[in-house]
Amino acid sequence: MTSADGAPIRVALPRGDLRTPLAEQLREVGFVAQGYGEGSRVYRFEVDGRPGVEVRVFADEDVPIQVALGNYDLAICSRTWVDELLVRYHHDSIVPLRSLDLPSEPVVIAGAAGTTLEGLAAGVVRVATEYPNLAHHVLSRLRIPNYRLFEVWAQSEAWPPDDAELAIGPKSDLEAEGLDVLAEAHRGGVWLIGNRESLSQRDLDAALAPLLSLPLGSQDIGVVTPAPLQVDRERAAPAPRPERETFRIAVPDGHAQRHTAAALAAAGIEFEGYEEKRADRRPRSSMEGVEVKVMRPQDMPRAVALGGFDLALTGQDWLGVFRSSFPSAPIDQLCDLRRSNYELGAVVPNDLPAETIAEAVAYWRKDDPGRTIRLASEYASLADQYARDKHLGRYRVIPLSGASEGFVPEDAEILIEGTETGETLRANGLRMLDVMMNSTNCAIGHRDRPPGRRGELRDEFVARLRGGADDAE
Repeated sequence: MTSADGAPIRVALPRGDLRTPLAEQLREVGFVAQGYGEGSRVYRFEVDGRPGVEVRVFADEDVPIQVALGNYDLAICSRTWVDELLVRYHHDSIVPLRSLDLPSEPVVIAGAAGTTLEGLAAGVVRVATEYPNLAHHVLSRLRIPNYRLFEVWAQSEAWPPDDAELAIGPKSDLEAEGLDVLAEAHRGGVWLIGNRESLSQRDLDAALAPLLSLPLGSQDIGVVTPAPLQVDRERAAPAPRPERETFRIAVPDGHAQRHTAAALAAAGIEFEGYEEKRADRRPRSSMEGVEVKVMRPQDMPRAVALGGFDLALTGQDWLGVFRSSFPSAPIDQLCDLRRSNYELGAVVPNDLPAETIAEAVAYWRKDDPGRTIRLASEYASLADQYARDKHLGRYRVIPLSGASEGFVPEDAEILIEGTETGETLRANGLRMLDVMMNSTNCAIGHRDRPPGRRGELRDEFVARLRGGADDAE
């Protein structure tokens, strides 16, 4: 059942919400990758009874680009992420093979309750989204004259109404936040896709035959092209925003939440609704004039630089990522909270015969001096900076959204990754060869101290957080 050319047939499958229902369907058609459905920390699998077929698990959004580049022959992923790639980069290398009967989420445009697209389009429209290409496609076709896209890592629903007028994201997430759905952007769907060259030149039947027998899904999916709005263009000129009077602080959810809650407690700061295992979107502060909001730590540096927050508690790694992309951004670290310690650096396979990056590069290029060194990372700008600092010569950065440990050695030589315990690295036979930074969480703020009472409150918060950090040592 191996391919006629002797090379393995490579299949990319998604992690996340699709993983469990997809694993059940794959089992029913005799395509069983042991451990895939169980959510193993390992990201590479062989397929039972199908020698020469290899499965690699990616974040859903990373799958289409891997097929477009020819790194994988076949894949299953959300149609949304395929179209997010194709509406900007018209790759004919991706061939749609079959719509699959799997749960999917439509992507919609939403705003605060009571708003309308026509009303918002009369001014400057700030739009938060993790789908920037689809967002530009639909907003330009709506003929919204003046919009500003904020590309966020996730949770676009956290931005309206105070930090953006619109969010474009999964319908259920936006509705759960209390936002009104104003228009469709994408109808969702899940696809089986293939690489055009692989389909035309290789015998993929060992994998393709069972995948083509998966239950057929709806054909009413894909990008929505809306009719243009009737906008009063005379009213569409930018209007100055009033000076904010409230002091705004952003606190994180996810992995950083537990450490941030501990840092706040050590500083004697309490926000009702924000504890180690609970995070309301807008926790309450007992201090008058203080407004608290929970958002992704990855997005905080941008939000602070834009003037949306006076103080934010994020990670030094995300501050470094933002600075590497926007070195002149007016944002500073105000204090180190000294919690959530982990290392960020260059990760390679355990069996690589090298103890330094220089030795590793020499090994990779011993038979091919012009070989391109591939660096994979969700910290794409830091990976680019690292390659330049280490004088890697010819290199390529592969941006990721997650499930990164499976990339080396087949799809990249180096993984730029962070680790707190090293458990996932060890499970995938990896080690950190070179440490770029020891990251902790920190408080950040705009380089210009806020005026008046907001500046006084920032000084007070930072002093208390610094005192709590000193006690944590």
